Amino acid sequence: MAETNVTTSTEFILLGFTNNPRLQLVLFTGFLAIYLLILTGNIGMVTLIWIDSRLHTPMYFFLSNLSLLDIGYSSVIAPQALITFVAEKNTISFTGCALQFFFLCIALSCECCLLGVMAYDRFVAVCNPLLYTAIMSRPFCKLLVAASYLTSCVNAVLQTPFIFTLSFCKSNIINHFFCDLPPILKLSCSDTLVTDLIHFTFSAAIIFVTILTILISYIYIFVAILRINSAEGRYKAFSTCASHLSAVTILYGTVIFMYLRPRSKYSMEEDEIISVFYTLVIPMLNPLIYSLRNKEVKEAFKRMLERRVSLRP
Repeated sequence: MAETNVTTSTEFILLGFTNNPRLQLVLFTGFLAIYLLILTGNIGMVTLIWIDSRLHTPMYFFLSNLSLLDIGYSSVIAPQALITFVAEKNTISFTGCALQFFFLCIALSCECCLLGVMAYDRFVAVCNPLLYTAIMSRPFCKLLVAASYLTSCVNAVLQTPFIFTLSFCKSNIINHFFCDLPPILKLSCSDTLVTDLIHFTFSAAIIFVTILTILISYIYIFVAILRINSAEGRYKAFSTCASHLSAVTILYGTVIFMYLRPRSKYSMEEDEIISVFYTLVIPMLNPLIYSLRNKEVKEAFKRMLERRVSLRP
């Protein structure tokens, strides 16, 4: 058997979206605007929940953690994406690439877990309103959030070494704007069967368990809502779940399409667009979904504005 020279890249080059200067400027402006909206919306949501005592409930405790996650993983992606539009040669170190994937893996996994936790919270609120305070106690809520973060960290710790201990001898050019799994594996000259299997197993397990939790919770919720006699009561009960359902549909639709497809179905052009959606657009939309469709958040925002106006000389 002939020996082959195998080299491992010490850095990667991110191609980004385009080499057209005019289009780069347009995309840079758009990405910057989206990132600023993400920071403004999610920081505003966290601040509002923190300062308004009426929002110190389990649902908003979970929502504040969701907003912190959105700030975190969009900040892992957006600055790097912005650099690809202005730098002549956008490089990222091997370690930096691994860390970017690691934190993205934690954030996406934890977001799925938190959406599952929020579905359980809505189930208790609608189906067991008299026991809600006792069941969803502060220590139990903290335990659920801690379990979400722990599960996500374990997932990232197990997946990342299998990916970044591969040999990369084909090229060091990543046809993407950040270090995502599909374009990284395309560069490897190692056998990626085990890596693919581990990634699919852990990703599918988290998605399956959280989706199952959400489905079971909402089956019970819909049954409980149908038993409510008044149309107003049914609408009020369902409105408490509408925002969460919207966020679940958007996130899971994109994540499943992105990470649970066969590798033969991947298209770099499609993947870049989908990646923008779940790394930047969804974190931007989440505060809007939970504020525009939530009466309590809108009232809390009005109270905050009224307090600021009253404090002015």
